[in-house]
Amino acid sequence: MAKRHARKRSEKAGMSPGSAIAVGKRQLSDKTWISTTRYNVDKIEELTDVPLDQIGPDVPPTENLWINVDGVHDPELVQRIGQKFNLHALSIEDIVNTQIRPKQEDYGSYLVVMLRMILRTDKKAKGAKCFSTEHVAIILGQNWVITFQEQHSADVFEPIRTRLRGAMGKIRSCGADYLAYAIIDAIVDGYFEVLEELGEELEELESQVTNPESSPMLTEIHSTRNFGLFLRRYVWPVRDVLAGIERNESPLIQKSTRIFLRDVYDHAIEIMEMLEAYREMASGLMDLHLSAMSNRMNSVMMVLTTVTTIFMPLTFIAGVYGMNFTFMPELKWHYGYPSILLVMLSISLGMLVFFRRRRWI
Repeated sequence: MAKRHARKRSEKAGMSPGSAIAVGKRQLSDKTWISTTRYNVDKIEELTDVPLDQIGPDVPPTENLWINVDGVHDPELVQRIGQKFNLHALSIEDIVNTQIRPKQEDYGSYLVVMLRMILRTDKKAKGAKCFSTEHVAIILGQNWVITFQEQHSADVFEPIRTRLRGAMGKIRSCGADYLAYAIIDAIVDGYFEVLEELGEELEELESQVTNPESSPMLTEIHSTRNFGLFLRRYVWPVRDVLAGIERNESPLIQKSTRIFLRDVYDHAIEIMEMLEAYREMASGLMDLHLSAMSNRMNSVMMVLTTVTTIFMPLTFIAGVYGMNFTFMPELKWHYGYPSILLVMLSISLGMLVFFRRRRWI
């Protein structure tokens, strides 16, 4: 596994606005990959590992261009791409900051959307821990779209590529704004998968909490709850981002596309409702787990207290007749020993009956 380095956001303190400094974890061995997809209604052309000098904003009006950049850990390369497409310095700063909060900005000639993509890291594993998040920047121009991702690995865009190759739906016949919508929609739909896994994991933990024969570790509940809070940090702003895009009157977004953006906004609202419900469920599970542990402890203490209470008078009687006094008339009585045992048994049974009638046991 390659050594990972992380640059903190605080290291940018005092620098001028628009300084392109990579923030977050990055893998120095990773290479930045540029792939392009040029298409229209009649044809599509896909290229991988494209040199930087072969890309630019000069796209015929009858075609659309999708440029996907895997790897934002090279600020110099991102700056060169930004110069080709006349991107503002603040946009470049946001692109290389992998810890940035999701947001959208309108720079007139182009729109910028920053989102967080959720990926499955282990297909065989179950639960929320088999997912990871990745920073994605979406730049929408007149008839071109640029997407920046952290790593050259997997993404949620493969269904979009399949639709483009097979001319499925209306994606090939629409403009670049519809492609940007499809990318945003794919990212948002990816949230449902992780939320379903999170819900299943919470249901499993709930069944363990309510089952007296098995109790989950408190760390598992705490870890699941923290993962939900982590998702909330990146998913909650998506609602505001989509609302801002929908209200944006930029000519880059056609009226026909706004209807689909409204549908994605509805999905974001549904996701937030699910996330809030799971967050409350996780908090309730933690309280339920602590309550169950307290009840079990109380049950144990009740049994120990009952045993201790019953043996207190028996211990007293045994202690009295265990004293080494010479003149104790019962010591020489022939039936003394069985009589004391009978008294002890009667006291024990009498106390058990008394506790039972008072419903203490």
